[in-house]
Amino acid sequence: MSDTNDKRLYWLSFAGAALALIVFTVLTVQDLHDWAGAFLTTFFLLLALGFRGFEFLRGFSYTVVIFAAVTASMYYPKPFVSLWGFQMSNLIVPLLQIIMFGMGAALSLQDFVGVVKMPRGVLVGVLCQYSIMPLIGFGLASTFGLPPEIAAGIILVGCSPSGLASNVMSFLARANLALSVTLTAVATLLAPLMTPFLMKTLAGQFVPIDFWGMMWSIIKIVILPIIGGLLFNHFFHGKSKWIDKALPIVSMVGIALIITVITAAGRDSLLTIGLALIAAAFIHNMLGYTLGYWLCRLVRMPERDCRTIALEVGMQNGGLASGIALEMGKVATIGLAPAVFGPLMNITGSSLATWWRGRPLPEDVPEEAPEVVST
Repeated sequence: MSDTNDKRLYWLSFAGAALALIVFTVLTVQDLHDWAGAFLTTFFLLLALGFRGFEFLRGFSYTVVIFAAVTASMYYPKPFVSLWGFQMSNLIVPLLQIIMFGMGAALSLQDFVGVVKMPRGVLVGVLCQYSIMPLIGFGLASTFGLPPEIAAGIILVGCSPSGLASNVMSFLARANLALSVTLTAVATLLAPLMTPFLMKTLAGQFVPIDFWGMMWSIIKIVILPIIGGLLFNHFFHGKSKWIDKALPIVSMVGIALIITVITAAGRDSLLTIGLALIAAAFIHNMLGYTLGYWLCRLVRMPERDCRTIALEVGMQNGGLASGIALEMGKVATIGLAPAVFGPLMNITGSSLATWWRGRPLPEDVPEEAPEVVST
């Protein structure tokens, strides 16, 4: 009976979402935009709740919540820019440090043993990570004719390492999760050197890049918190279970808040060049998956590894890119591309992972592998 009531709640959420969307449309036609924003935000929140009731939609619920937050920040930007005299952008770096601490706490030294166990996969993955996306970003920045600082933001996304979202998608896609975790860790540890170098080389044509300043920003935002998280994992893992459970939730809330603050700060620019930036981010993201996958196929890597590297290449750490933009003092311009790329990659990554999950791996096909292990 409780399951029936739960399902009824989810269907009522969908009905409420449909009603909110209708009201939003009517209010927009009548130019009552202050009220329309509240109903569009409600639409996304109710839609996210409805998605929670269905297994094949559940993975999209967090992304829909992000859309609700972005909608609120576009319609009502003031409280997300400054609240009671406090500049909300000051939260970005501390939140990123907490997120990176959580990433370190989820790792252990054993995860880095994967470099020894899977040297070919790690080498190919890292080379793809720091070549495909930076070069595509540079090509799109040069082609779309966007303002220099917005263009530099696209390149910054491409020059950033992969994030934790790629690990989740690799799990959903039945890819090589161990390789995914190892690649994320290695690419992140290389970021203090590779990201400033690539930005200086590629984005230096659009905006001035301080190599050493950017290197220190990444060390401060990423490396030191990850080391702290690794130490926490080593000495305290399992001893404070509430912290282990809280860190992923804090990370999700932190990412949503970062995207919201950046969207509010760059609202005027988004209203002007939003569609072009969304198109560039979508092309960037999809080419990352496609080239990452087929380059791995070209060098005859296993299907499971091809899926893993495709997701690692296509899904960047938008939060880190946002933090770097803030450290550069350009969160409202250079920070816009990461804010757009983040929700978009969650949609495309979830969709691709779900599609792959439904397609058998070569080792799962009886004709090719008689000793099938049921999954």
